[in-house]
Amino acid sequence: MLVKELLGHGFKPVTLPDGDRVIDGVYIGDLLSWVMGRAQMDNAWITIMNNVNVIAVASLADTSCVILAEGVELPEDIAKTAEEKEINVLTSSQPIYETAVLLAGLIS
Repeated sequence: MLVKELLGHGFKPVTLPDGDRVIDGVYIGDLLSWVMGRAQMDNAWITIMNNVNVIAVASLADTSCVILAEGVELPEDIAKTAEEKEINVLTSSQPIYETAVLLAGLIS
C-alpha cells in the first residue's frame, strides 16, 4: 500500500511530500532511541510524540510515514521541517491501538 492510499480511511495528511512511498509494515513506539534501533525501512510509524526529534528519527530509520495518533497535532514549524526533509506525516483521531488495527487491515 502507498502512503497516499491511507487518505480517506481515517488518516489526514499533515505533510505528504512523497505519497508514493510504500508501507511495508508498522512500528509503534514513543521512546525515540527505541524506535531508532527497531523501526524498519518503509514501516509506518505510529506515535503520539510531536517534536522535531520525531522527524529526525523518521528520517534516520527511513520510515514511509509518521502517523500521529489520538488527535495529536504537529506544530507548524515542525511540519515545515518534515516537508523539507520529505517526511510524510499523517494524523489519526483514533487511539493508538485502533489506529494500528485499522492500518494493519489496510496493508494486509
